[in-house]
Amino acid sequence: MNDRLAKLLKILAAEPTDAFTLYGVAQEYAKIGDTASAVSHYDRCLAADPAYCYAYYHKAKTQADSGDEPAAIATLKVGIETAGRVNDGKALGELAALLDSLT
Repeated sequence: MNDRLAKLLKILAAEPTDAFTLYGVAQEYAKIGDTASAVSHYDRCLAADPAYCYAYYHKAKTQADSGDEPAAIATLKVGIETAGRVNDGKALGELAALLDSLT
């Protein structure tokens, strides 16, 4: 476990539903190749804040990179719908581009 992940996990212990911290933990797990922990923390991030559009993007990227393209596509479809609903055009474009690259 790297130092940044250890610090984020300590923060997360104090604030277990903080979307920003959950996203950071997920990112760190993804960096070290722990796909299951990364996806789990992206899911927790999205449960805490369903409009955290980049969590959909990075969750799908992690899924695709691990070979689970069907799950990545499903994640992207939900993310695209969410980004459209919350009017996040930048995230919508990036989610759609990633989906296009997988289909």
